[in-house]
Amino acid sequence: MRLIVGITGGSGAIYGVGLLKVLKELGVETHLVVSSMGEYVMQHECGISLDELKELATHFHDNRNLAAPIASGSFKTDGMVIVPCSMKSLASIANGISDNLLTRAADVILKERRRLVLVTRETPLSAIHLENMLKLSRMGVTILPASPGFYNHPQSISDIVSSIIGRTLDQFEINHNLIKRWGE
Repeated sequence: MRLIVGITGGSGAIYGVGLLKVLKELGVETHLVVSSMGEYVMQHECGISLDELKELATHFHDNRNLAAPIASGSFKTDGMVIVPCSMKSLASIANGISDNLLTRAADVILKERRRLVLVTRETPLSAIHLENMLKLSRMGVTILPASPGFYNHPQSISDIVSSIIGRTLDQFEINHNLIKRWGE
């Protein structure tokens, strides 16, 4: 399996780090692209530098490099996840603004009709946010707010993060044991 992982400047960088770690453990080939604000938030919230983040991915692509393989539909992937996904990135994707590699890669995923999952992290949501989410949802994009459930009685932040990562992996039908399934 080959996935593009985008990290933007929305709060919740811990979800991106956790997802990359799990995908690496599962042997999934990852192509990482990080926005400038994604890099900033990663350092601020997690204390992780871009170089440390790169180590978690199979491949890293500079967000300014619109000639990277992930900018082309002929580069086969199983999809893309943006985690966290800022409202700015979501709006750019919803409106076809491909002015950097992250939004271009998402545009390619849409045009090739591959799976795109946006793990959004914003609250409260404005009407503009909701309209952009609806627009993308109608195109087949999965909007997965980082809103963990508490029916599993999480005991730590790690448990909460694992629940969101698990739900994200489910969207790509990647087997994992991060969450307890309802009724199990």
